[in-house]
Amino acid sequence: MGMTSFWWRRMGASLLVTAVGAAGLVSAAAPDHPGDGGSGLVTTWGAADDIAGGTLNDVTVRNVLRTSVGGRELRIRISNANGDQPLVTDSVYVGRQASGASVVPGSSRRLTFSGSTSVTVPPGAMAISDPLPGNVPAVTSLTVSLHVAGTTGVITAHNRAMQHSYKSTSGDHAADESSTAYQTESSAWYFLNAAIVEAPQQVETVATLGDSITSSVGTTIDTNRRWPDVLADRYAKLPEPRRLAVSNEGISGNRVLGGVAKAGSAGASALARLDKDVLTKPGVRTVLVLEGINDIYAGATTDELIAGYRQLIARVHASGRCVVGGTLTPMGSSFVYTPEKEAIRQAVNTFIRSSHEFDGVADFDAATRDAADPSRLKAEYDGGDGLHPNDAGNQAMGNAPALDSLRCK
Repeated sequence: MGMTSFWWRRMGASLLVTAVGAAGLVSAAAPDHPGDGGSGLVTTWGAADDIAGGTLNDVTVRNVLRTSVGGRELRIRISNANGDQPLVTDSVYVGRQASGASVVPGSSRRLTFSGSTSVTVPPGAMAISDPLPGNVPAVTSLTVSLHVAGTTGVITAHNRAMQHSYKSTSGDHAADESSTAYQTESSAWYFLNAAIVEAPQQVETVATLGDSITSSVGTTIDTNRRWPDVLADRYAKLPEPRRLAVSNEGISGNRVLGGVAKAGSAGASALARLDKDVLTKPGVRTVLVLEGINDIYAGATTDELIAGYRQLIARVHASGRCVVGGTLTPMGSSFVYTPEKEAIRQAVNTFIRSSHEFDGVADFDAATRDAADPSRLKAEYDGGDGLHPNDAGNQAMGNAPALDSLRCK
């Protein structure tokens, strides 16, 4: 299947994306965007649902996310997808991050859900906030602070976020702009599934479906040096109608085949989570798949892994979207490597490059391999375990795809 035309139309008022002053998250009303065909909802930031250990009781969690594209009418999607009891929150605020857990003074705004300041999210469900009037800038770090009323039970979270979030002392501290109450750092995003904005209709979202290499384990925490962030920064430099948003749907340890979500797990498999983590996110038009090394490590054969890819391709195409295959990066000096497993990686990459079953190819292997030993990462890209690229390796990966190659046509 080729890069097919958009099979639905996203409706909405025309808009103008503008930057805001340092003191505000969003500005008030803005003039309409001139000369385009309207607007639609896009996911400017996303994370895949997993499970964090323990429970939370009467505390506030402050998550930090970074937008990819700008837009208007910010909505936040909260997830209790893996919970075993209702998630009750009675206070959710969004602001601009100053540093750490502190919020830029005057930028904090309260979210509502169907007109209410509280929301109960049933087990297995999600909730989307009402739109927050005004404009949200691109590539900007936001805080989303959520007070947990009562006790959570199983926590839906995204582990190994490569971004600190913060847990407060007891009570509702969602509106606090200082960091005083936030005494505990965490490396997970709690209950936060997506940030959604209205953007010009030409702007769509690329969802990067993958494992720890897409979550970018091995990069410097709190610096947004993941390769999907590098990709988003490249799009942010284009004229507005040519920009694409990027939603990072990687889960550390994830596999294409097998696997279910449980505490301490690597999340449900890509095949199991494709609909929830990717296809239900607003504006997703292209899925960029970079996943399979964990399957090879777990004993999957070439044929089994290719069969899994073909199911992902078929399901993405059936939804009217495009899917790009990312070649598997080198693992030659890692714990995964054996000559037999390297042969599978090479065979899988040959399929991704030459089968023409994907709508395009992002050759991450070529971008990161050592010319003298193609089974290994370049030394300057090795995060230290022979498997996970460091900041420089993620920079090379984020620069690898041609920008127009990820635009579904």
